[in-house]
Parts: sequence; structure tokens; C-alpha cells
Amino acid sequence: MSSNTVRKDPAADWVTVAVLGRPRGIRGELTAISLSSHPDRFEKLTKVYLFAAGAAKGAEHEVERTWNHQGVLIFKFKGIDSMTDAENYRGLEVRIPLSERVDPEPGEYFHSDMIGCEVQDAATRRVIGTVTDFLDYGGPALLQVNAGDLLVPFVKEICVGIHPEQKLILVTLPEGLEDVNKL
Repeated sequence: MSSNTVRKDPAADWVTVAVLGRPRGIRGELTAISLSSHPDRFEKLTKVYLFAAGAAKGAEHEVERTWNHQGVLIFKFKGIDSMTDAENYRGLEVRIPLSERVDPEPGEYFHSDMIGCEVQDAATRRVIGTVTDFLDYGGPALLQVNAGDLLVPFVKEICVGIHPEQKLILVTLPEGLEDVNKL
């Protein structure tokens, strides 16, 4: 079981697929950090929307070309033709409409699709809570339930039924996990 690292902006129907970095070269190219587990997706982009972090509105930009240079994603946008121009775009989020995101592979899920799911005990259907965040620290990802009252490892041995379309996750919790954060 794995998760896709694409982030969805909860306030709008946008998905952030990359964050722009420093200018590269003198032609207005920008480095970027990919947030997609589908690196081939960038070659197909023709237009994107650039947002300041947390902003509700962005500006449409035509993508001239994207490529990978020594392991670094590079964007070239139409109309951004100098290093000075490119500097103004550093730190902006590259977003696409939610409807254009790449479908996850079977057994993969978008972090954003987990948020808001009701968590139920698989055996009894007792409601445990609601996923309020998806935390990824390099080990198994964690579902934050009820704003941190419970952290559930996002592994197939525990999350035995994942149904984001129904906003439902069925779990078989290890004994004592629910008591870890209780005083």
C-alpha cells in the first residue's frame, strides 16, 4: 500500500504537482520540486496555474517545455524569458485542476482523498473518528484521526478496507493503540 504525494488544496479544486525553485540559466527556466509520483506527467503539461503558497487564486501559464536535467525538474514557461523574469516565480506552486490529476495505480491513494474519511473498526463497524491529516515522515505514513487524538499507521495490515469514494477506512487496530494518547 502506498500513497501518492500529490497535494490537493483543500480550499479549491486544485492539485499542487510541483513547487518552483531557483532560476536556471539565462532563458527564464526554473527548477522545480516535483510533488507527483508520476514524473512522466510533466512532459504532457501544456498549461498550468501558478499560485503563491496558500493563495486562493492563481494565474494561468503556458508550459513551453519541461525536462529533467541531472535529476532536477526544469520548467520553461512562455513569456518568462530571462533570469530576472524567472526570479519573480521562485516559490510558486504549480497547480492543475483536480479533474486533470493522474489516477493512482491500484493500491495507491492520494493523501488528500484520505482526509475527511470516517475510520471504523473493521470487525464491529464502531466509528473511531475522522481523518484530519495525512502525515508522512519517511516511515509508514500516519493517518491523523480526530486532530491527533489517534495516529494510525497507513499500512495494509491495519487499514484493511480503504474506500475514499465512500469516505470510509476500515481498520484493525493493534491492541492498545487507541489508549496511547489518553491521559
